[in-house]
Amino acid sequence: MSNLKFLKLDNMSLQHILDEDADLIPLMTPEDEEEINKEDVPEVLPILPLRNTVLFPGVVIPITAGRDKSIQLIKEANKGNKIIGVVAQKNEAIEDPTINDIHKIGTVARILRMLKMPDGNTTVIIQGKKQFEVDSFVQEEPYIQAITKPYTEDRTEEKEPEFEAIVDSIKEMAVRIIKENPNLPTEATFAIKNIESKPFLINFVSSNMNLKVAEKQELLETKNLKERALLTLKKMDAELQRLELRSDIQSKTRSDMDQQQREYYLHQQLKTIQEELGGVSYDEELEEMRERAKTKKWNDDIKETFEKELGRLQRMNPQVAEYSVQRNYLDLLLDLPWNEYSEDKFDLKRAQKILDRDHFGLDKVKERIIEHLAVLKLKGDMKSPIICLYGPPGVGKTSLGKSIAESIGRKYVRMSLGGLRDEAEIRGHRKTYIGAMPGRIIKDIKKAGTSNPVFVLDEIDKLASSSHNGDPSSAMLEVLDPEQNTTFYDNYLEKDYDLSKVLFIATANSLSTIPWALRDRMEIINVSGYTIEEKVEIAKRHLLPKQLKEHGLTKEHLQIGKKQLEKIVEAYTRESGVRGLEKQIAKMVRYAAKSIAMEEEYNTKISIETIEKVLGPSHLERDKYESNNVAGVVTGLAWTQVGGDILFIESIISKGKGLTITGNLGKVMKESATIAMEYIRANANDFGIDSKILDEYKVHIHVPEGATPKDGPSAGITMLTSLVSVFTQRKVKAHLAMTGEITLRGKVLPVGGIKEKILAAKRANIKEIILSAENEKDIKEIKQTYLKGLKFNYVSEMREVIDIALLKQKVKNAKKV
Repeated sequence: MSNLKFLKLDNMSLQHILDEDADLIPLMTPEDEEEINKEDVPEVLPILPLRNTVLFPGVVIPITAGRDKSIQLIKEANKGNKIIGVVAQKNEAIEDPTINDIHKIGTVARILRMLKMPDGNTTVIIQGKKQFEVDSFVQEEPYIQAITKPYTEDRTEEKEPEFEAIVDSIKEMAVRIIKENPNLPTEATFAIKNIESKPFLINFVSSNMNLKVAEKQELLETKNLKERALLTLKKMDAELQRLELRSDIQSKTRSDMDQQQREYYLHQQLKTIQEELGGVSYDEELEEMRERAKTKKWNDDIKETFEKELGRLQRMNPQVAEYSVQRNYLDLLLDLPWNEYSEDKFDLKRAQKILDRDHFGLDKVKERIIEHLAVLKLKGDMKSPIICLYGPPGVGKTSLGKSIAESIGRKYVRMSLGGLRDEAEIRGHRKTYIGAMPGRIIKDIKKAGTSNPVFVLDEIDKLASSSHNGDPSSAMLEVLDPEQNTTFYDNYLEKDYDLSKVLFIATANSLSTIPWALRDRMEIINVSGYTIEEKVEIAKRHLLPKQLKEHGLTKEHLQIGKKQLEKIVEAYTRESGVRGLEKQIAKMVRYAAKSIAMEEEYNTKISIETIEKVLGPSHLERDKYESNNVAGVVTGLAWTQVGGDILFIESIISKGKGLTITGNLGKVMKESATIAMEYIRANANDFGIDSKILDEYKVHIHVPEGATPKDGPSAGITMLTSLVSVFTQRKVKAHLAMTGEITLRGKVLPVGGIKEKILAAKRANIKEIILSAENEKDIKEIKQTYLKGLKFNYVSEMREVIDIALLKQKVKNAKKV
């Protein structure tokens, strides 16, 4: 290589290493590169880890060795063939790197000079030859040695015009960087221009760029030469932009800066840093918003508002707090589905199939829903009705909403209103507040992506009334009023939004807690409880397969017959819905899962004995009819939050005066007892009661299960019958139950919850029921299958109740009064 042109290393600050008489270090020519490529890489190489740099082929760099291992390696290599393998450390902080702390791709290097420095360190000048890849390590002590294999570059595109253009761009940009960077001498320009080898130019520039070790290693490991050139050009472009911006800012801030100028300078630097880290420039954000706005279907008013607010954002300093508020507002305008509607699929037969598939029973409810959908189909532009499904927990109110959405091809969103006591949750906050957000109605419409989803308002009866945060139930009036929700106003959005195409479905457990104004705006559909037969079918078709799937089992692992399911329903659940039933079935499935996991034998066909073993003894057999051998004990029908139930009214008399009422009764129920007592006093002769007895005997009325609160007027006729029975000692008709309110005039008034009460009567083996004549219409709405085996007596007067309920026969061991 003596006949090659040489370049002094003055620009590499090596004057203190090489004196004037030293040989000069050459720039690599294509001929040198071709000669290096022909050289074979030794199979075993001593590996020198570099802490804070990466060596590229052809490049000459000085290295200061301070580690004992490195010094020994360099000394031994310098005495031998002077060939070593150079690799970069993954973490420069590691003082003694192991084979796991170094990269596997490195560069074969030749030692050109080795010098002992005055401070005791060893400095060595090395030149990269060609890349290699570590195949396996031979030793770690006294220094690392490895078996290597070639890591050949892909230069197939080297002769292409595009590659030539990239190399020219690298040269041009390198010259511009040298010009912009005051830390680089201008003489470096001559070195760049004199490099003839294209691969060496790329390596030379990559080696001298201000990059992290990991970025340089990425360049070294890029096999395709064209890709490496493009990656180098990209990193040079970023460096040049940073230098130009820095130069521009410095020229603008050369004069005395006031506070505002100083802040601008810092903001520009911060912006540049953010862009270097991969952030998006603010101008790009604004342009992206404009492009998104072109696709929106909003009207002129919203379009004008967007343009105005975007202009405000453009004039704002990006670092002020209001900038993010304004940007979030514009994002909301862009994200909302203005005038975007999903296409309805009003195939009512398909809708009926989906409703039947997802919900067993509930025929009346499904019929009402199909009627609503039929009107929507025929009218087309009709405002969607506001449906309210009310009934006990676990009967499928929420899931009905999901099925409706699927049946007509609309998106489904659900909003839980339970315990919500802040009006702003519905209407949103004004943008002037810190942390302002739109209300949940608008947020859920945005999530749905269309302006006509099926929107389920869950637990609307548990919506809190007035508080210091406003009245959320009143805020719902605008949402649920078809005359008002075409222009729903959200405080954050500050624009009217059309909710008239949304199909709102509210759910509630009780109508009594819903404000009358809110209830007036909804179509009420009663979702009553299920019969035992229906629960068994639901368990078989839906609950058991669902639980088997959730527990990772199949129907081969567990089979529960109808009789066994009926046992679970009757003995272990007390509810109108099926939520508790599902929990009991889940216990049975877990029993099977445990047996399989522990490899224990078990019978896949569950028996009654197995159910009692897994679920324990039943504690829910109390709603069975008791005998009529005791005077004053009458069976009544009651409605509870979990469905219908039977209760017993007990009365006794003893010497004394007065009326005592126990059993944790509410005010209305106590009043019913007082009315019954006073009516008997006024009409004692009609019932064959000696009026003297009423003055000589004290009456005690009790309703068992004193820990359970009870209230309501429907036990009126039951209390009346109980009192007449105890005073006359007449037997109460067997297998009879009753419900109805009484008045002082002797009238029997209708009560609610009839279907639930009928189901409770069937569970308790009741054969005959007394109801108010006005409740006959409720019986006609109940399916005949539910009424099978029951006889109904419709009454208007209290005397009719006594005539039907009490036999002429006295009870055994009748008390003499």
